[in-house]
Amino acid sequence: MKQHAIASPPRGGFTLAETLVVVALLAVVAVMVTPSFVAWHVRDQVDARGKALVSTFAYARSEAVRRGARVTVCRTDAARHCLAAGQPCGNGVADWSCGWAVLADRAGTVTLLRAHSSLPSVSIVGTQTNLTFTPPAGQLIGTFRSFDIAPRAPSKATQGNKWRRCIRIAAGGRTRIVEGGCGAAS
Repeated sequence: MKQHAIASPPRGGFTLAETLVVVALLAVVAVMVTPSFVAWHVRDQVDARGKALVSTFAYARSEAVRRGARVTVCRTDAARHCLAAGQPCGNGVADWSCGWAVLADRAGTVTLLRAHSSLPSVSIVGTQTNLTFTPPAGQLIGTFRSFDIAPRAPSKATQGNKWRRCIRIAAGGRTRIVEGGCGAAS
């Protein structure tokens, strides 16, 4: 009696060569996409920090009106103490990336209303003095102010004005944020 060989069905899957080609293509794509992803993340951090600072100024202004008290926004250290003009924070930087706090002063009693922690990867260059909003209209003591927000260490992919934001504060206390550095035409 003759035995018949039973043909086994073809097996699915990839050969080693096919798998290596796919892995190599994925590696090439990952290397090409990484700088774009990093640049996108940096721009997102700059945008978020700019919006947080604008929101803080609007909040301080509204609290000055609501409370009928002076409300100050100051740069802070890690312990949330206001820093003197030009005084660096713990990482040696003397800009607003150290973080900031909103303080209400009513009859000599200072109350912490809100605080933001540091974000050292984003540079926030502007006035070094505290910003104080006063009642009854929430006006800012002083003159027109601006803050330039940018990546702390710009790379080749994150250079130029499209990676920067400028916050402008009028003496009346109103803030606005624009794309580009404060020296750029808006």
